[in-house]
Amino acid sequence: MQPAMYGYMRLAASGDDEDESASIRRELATHAGREGFTLERVFVERLGADEESAFFTLVDALKTTEIKHVIVPSLWHFARLPGLQAAMRDHIEREIGARLWVVQGVKTP
Repeated sequence: MQPAMYGYMRLAASGDDEDESASIRRELATHAGREGFTLERVFVERLGADEESAFFTLVDALKTTEIKHVIVPSLWHFARLPGLQAAMRDHIEREIGARLWVVQGVKTP
């Protein structure tokens, strides 16, 4: 049985993001499988949406489950500012002890 990992993505809050969301989910699942994991759940942050932060929900899940791997399409999905990207990455890797996998820049066969 393959170990599980979580996914995380950030989307603009619009009514037309289902195609984009499905495409990103497929990409994350494909990459997770290639690395020997099963994509357990994808946390979706919707910019401008009035709902609980998906990042905080992801952090809570990492703290309360055995899953310690997170895959993202790119660091942009954390934030646009490099400093904030680094802070979010550090929080996941150093404070929680999980491993972050970044798909961007990975060549596919």
